[in-house]
Amino acid sequence: MQHLASLLRRLPPSCGPVRLVGVDGHAGSGKTTFAGQLARALGDAPVLHLDDIATHDELFDWTGRLRAEVIDPLRRGETAHYAPYDWRARRLTAPRALPPAPVILVEGVGAGRRALRPHLARLLWMELPHEDSWARGRRRDGEEQREFWAAWVCAERRHFAEDPSRPFADLLVQQGKKGYVVLPGPAQTLGPDQANTDSDGPSAVC
Repeated sequence: MQHLASLLRRLPPSCGPVRLVGVDGHAGSGKTTFAGQLARALGDAPVLHLDDIATHDELFDWTGRLRAEVIDPLRRGETAHYAPYDWRARRLTAPRALPPAPVILVEGVGAGRRALRPHLARLLWMELPHEDSWARGRRRDGEEQREFWAAWVCAERRHFAEDPSRPFADLLVQQGKKGYVVLPGPAQTLGPDQANTDSDGPSAVC
């Protein structure tokens, strides 16, 4: 983890003075846990959780709000302010400050979407198959979230079919028994037509 942290620190800034690092993958793939460990290795770097940006009404249609509240201020070297979403109360909460730190992790499904990639210094993809990820997520969230998961899986399938992240990942992260293994990602061999032919998983319509 320290080697990866050192690599990220040495990257040129990608969003104003900030090195934005995306951590994407299927729901339940371990993004939050990995991002937390990486943030600590980076000296407690800030982590923006996309679960705080998404809402029940906007599972994936939050790009404009993220750009206005977070990306644009950071590009200007200013402190961003965004309103985290309370998934139980179904409302936005008091704004939270996000200063322009040297490295900021953006963690969540869709962190590698095409609208965000130009602002990322690196894109990391959690390498766990979608079915394994979703099964783990369902076990984590329990029976009370069963209906939400049914809707989420359909929405995630549509999102990644239309706007895949994995083909553009600089690094793939696999969780092992003794930590994480970081491998070169598909972006190193991305062909000119791959954006239109590759995806992160099945594109079946729900």
